[in-house]
Amino acid sequence: MNVSDLDDVHQKPEGGGDRRPAGLTPEQRRRRARIAAHVSWANTADRAARTAAGTKAFLDRFERQVDPDGTLPAEVRSVMAQHARKAYMLQLAERSAAARKDRGQGSTRKS
Repeated sequence: MNVSDLDDVHQKPEGGGDRRPAGLTPEQRRRRARIAAHVSWANTADRAARTAAGTKAFLDRFERQVDPDGTLPAEVRSVMAQHARKAYMLQLAERSAAARKDRGQGSTRKS
């Protein structure tokens, strides 16, 4: 199955342009998007190559954060960037835990 197999569920607007599902509920759009994502990944043999650019950009962000001028030696910058990334991930985990706790208590928390 290819993503193009889903073409029959889309209608082209007058005059061409991009194809958008016509008259679908938000739930139907979400379900179709999930199907398309799974089909796309099913047709991807080299997952690492497909995500390499995004992964590099994500990691480069931390190197720029710890050494915005690019003056540190590469080894030092790399170690500092690893710590910055770990700190970021731990902050995400804290926020996730707080959100789960709040959901369990039935309150709404703003980050």
